[in-house]
Amino acid sequence: MRLLQEKLSKYDLPQKAMAAGIYPYFRMIESDQDTEVQINGKKVLMFGSNAYLGLTNHPKVKQAAIEAIEKYGTGCAGSRFLNGTLDLHIQLEKRLAEFVGKEDAIIYSTGFQVNLGVVSCLTGREDYIIWDELDHASIIEGHRLSFSTKLKFKHNDMDSLEKQLQKCEPDKIKLIVIDGVFSMEGDIANLPGIVALAKKYNASIMVDEAHGIGVLGAQGRGTCNHFGVTDDVDLIMGTFSKSFASIGGFIASDKETINYLRHNSRSYIFSASNTPAATAAANAALDIMLSEPERIEKLWELTNYALKGFRDMGCEIGHTSTPIIPLFIRDNDLTFLIVKELFDAGIFVNPVVSPAVAPQDTLIRFSLMATHTKEQLDKALEAIRTIFKKYGLIE
Repeated sequence: MRLLQEKLSKYDLPQKAMAAGIYPYFRMIESDQDTEVQINGKKVLMFGSNAYLGLTNHPKVKQAAIEAIEKYGTGCAGSRFLNGTLDLHIQLEKRLAEFVGKEDAIIYSTGFQVNLGVVSCLTGREDYIIWDELDHASIIEGHRLSFSTKLKFKHNDMDSLEKQLQKCEPDKIKLIVIDGVFSMEGDIANLPGIVALAKKYNASIMVDEAHGIGVLGAQGRGTCNHFGVTDDVDLIMGTFSKSFASIGGFIASDKETINYLRHNSRSYIFSASNTPAATAAANAALDIMLSEPERIEKLWELTNYALKGFRDMGCEIGHTSTPIIPLFIRDNDLTFLIVKELFDAGIFVNPVVSPAVAPQDTLIRFSLMATHTKEQLDKALEAIRTIFKKYGLIE
């Protein structure tokens, strides 16, 4: 056996979980992505999706994708830089820039590719990237590729952020990169505090709005809009795989910054462009976001109902105030076991365990869609109540 295979063969954690009957990943869905899905012939309620507005099955979104395939085919056969730019891409970029309040935007093939390609190329060797310790993995991978000095601050801790800013040379670029809504814990970044410090230390700000767009702000414009600090944030990132019911991502900023990224961001230049169907679907989802504000209202009605339900039950849910609700278990194996028992009870939720989080911070990620019903939510709450009581997590 070669050394590489010998080393990798020792990785057996998935096999152990499978042998124990609690392996929770790659569950094969045999239906559309809706509030109820079918897995192995069994219907379960989906509380593990990022489709916050429930648009993956909207007739207008599906029809837009179909029509795009009929007109443009299934792919672009190249990068945006060379032969893969469609009029669809340009139209959507202009709309997205206007939507989030910036001058220009460019579309990447995934949200991960946005953060990878933007964070890695904006700053130089003598500059600084300052990041929240709970930033998304794509941000972390992006700054790993940068030659800049990286400084980590404690989660949402303004004192910690200021201490890191104080370490920076005043005349060098300082880029603060944060999630607007944190994807596992569901809490919202303290953007007013970050903006105040950025002004004090002449720093720039990039906000990942993957879980903020479609959820917060006027007509779902995101965390920056929610706090009224859009003009104070230099770069706004978004993804199509959540509220936009598609796949892809974008970055919006001033024209000069977008021009630089368009010609220097490697994950943009050297990746194939978004498919016509994905682009058209995201565009249609944006139409619905703007024309059906009642969807966001319904999402918040369900969110507040669920938050109250979990708090009344005695669940530990941290500082969340969004449709992402962490149910802390604080034990890897028990998290897997409870996810399995909830699935057996007809409830699909996601486990978040180490190394994604520290072993003492393991949790179940419970997330909501605007298309859930209160009856579905009540069923989930009751199943969680029963199983959490069984394992002594609530009284």
